[in-house]
Amino acid sequence: MGESWFAKEFLSAKRLTFNVIFYGLHFFLFAYGWHSQETNEKLAALNLLQYSVWVSRGAGLVLAFDGALILIPLLRNIIRVVRPKLTWLFPADENLWFHRQVAYSMAFWSMVHTTGHYINFINVERAQVRKQTALDIHYTQPGGFTGHFMLLIMLLMYTTAQAKMRHQCFEAFWYTHHLAFFFMIGLYTHATGCFVRDTVDAAYTNTFPFYDNKHCLGYLSWRYTIWPGILYFGERVYREIRARRATRLSRVLVHPSGAMELRIVKPSFKYVSGQWLFLQVPEISKFQWHPFTITSAPDDPYVSVHVRQVGDFTHALGERLGAGPSVVAAMTKAAMAGSEKDNNTAGFRGDFVEPDASTTGAMPHVRIDGPYGAPAEDVFDVEVAVLIGAGIGVTPFASILKDIWYKQRKGNLGSLRRVEFFWVCRDAPSFGWFQSLLAEVEASQADPNFLRINIYLTQKISEDMLWNIAVNDAGAAYDPLTLLRTRTLFGRPDWMTIYGQINQAIQGGQYAPGTAEQLRTKVGTYFCGPTPLAKAIKEATVHHTNARVQFTFDKEHF
Repeated sequence: MGESWFAKEFLSAKRLTFNVIFYGLHFFLFAYGWHSQETNEKLAALNLLQYSVWVSRGAGLVLAFDGALILIPLLRNIIRVVRPKLTWLFPADENLWFHRQVAYSMAFWSMVHTTGHYINFINVERAQVRKQTALDIHYTQPGGFTGHFMLLIMLLMYTTAQAKMRHQCFEAFWYTHHLAFFFMIGLYTHATGCFVRDTVDAAYTNTFPFYDNKHCLGYLSWRYTIWPGILYFGERVYREIRARRATRLSRVLVHPSGAMELRIVKPSFKYVSGQWLFLQVPEISKFQWHPFTITSAPDDPYVSVHVRQVGDFTHALGERLGAGPSVVAAMTKAAMAGSEKDNNTAGFRGDFVEPDASTTGAMPHVRIDGPYGAPAEDVFDVEVAVLIGAGIGVTPFASILKDIWYKQRKGNLGSLRRVEFFWVCRDAPSFGWFQSLLAEVEASQADPNFLRINIYLTQKISEDMLWNIAVNDAGAAYDPLTLLRTRTLFGRPDWMTIYGQINQAIQGGQYAPGTAEQLRTKVGTYFCGPTPLAKAIKEATVHHTNARVQFTFDKEHF
């Protein structure tokens, strides 16, 4: 059984601490906003509306706070700089999760604030506190129409931000989320309606913020909420300038199952293994930026990303690069048929196709923005690293395994003493994505115990492939599916058993050099893949953590 919502939110010490601080602060601001409105003698006339105005004012103060807070997790360059130094203080790798928590809070308090104001406006018309109609306040005054404008933008942004929508139509998510610029403008100018005032008529002025602070008694929250907006705008300008530096797409390789490897040359681009970037192809879209994990190592003379063709953008990119469905189908069919290690035909699963330049034309212009930090870049700070990728989620570990290979040759592995690499694949052709890399890393190991490769095939295989495996596996030095010395395992991994074995081996002092002398061995797990699998792995790490062995868990987030 998976972890319940209650256990996850209230029995986990870190999550409980976050909830107490985050929601406690929100309710404190709500109470303070309510109290300051109710006890303000200058607003005695407005307070005749009673609970509706007190609720709307309290919720408005909370929304001002969230309006500033929601942009902070998106300051990616600032987070990238502070991340290595302050990960112990705050979850820098959970920035998008935190962004979503603030968004959920904004949705709730927006409903409270809007409902309160709807009642306010009706009661203003009824009681004639001011000689105005509800429709006038709603749609002719700045506070009313900026509020409705922001609600419309929120509706578009929230509906297209759902996980299914993002995966099936990333473009819709991308464009509607950039309406946030107009949302923030609405937020900064929302108070210009001067609804909260001590006079019958609004006290407007000709200069920003277009109202007189002596009579318009709002919270002046724009003075505080605007600073994260300025920082974010400045970062976006910097990112745009940086992305325009000289970039060249030097080579495109097409692997079975449609994974395209793009090799890019950008001398100004500096990164560490495990990080990721944004990619733009102006010929396909002048505005869209798509996130991809870097699969090359810092010592490589190029920057590479692996792109799986699953959406409109990636399919259009595949067609433009000569890697359309016909090319992919032919490669996948050949790979499914299986082949021996010494077979050099196109069916070889470690092979690739390089599109013919005479048919595809000149390489399209590309732009890259980044790099950005990820949990996996901390792999050299632990004694034992467990790297787990599911399907295309293996991409962060391509960079790390390459980097490990380079650092082994230099004798500079830091604290790292042993690596467990797990790759969970649904179908056999997917092994071709990084077969050659894994073969090179496997062959280069002076210590066979330093790196252990564990590959799991979860999909039921055909009778033809089963017969091929039976024929080629007998007495062979290499696995017939992956062409590695390590044998492929079938079915789903039992993570409780796997971590139990690692824990037992470390405590027995036989697992990694030097671990027997340490008071506590740190085993870092770095995962990229679907959430259900992440939950199972995290449960195993928590279950087996003890006084001698500390298991940590980090998941890749975009």
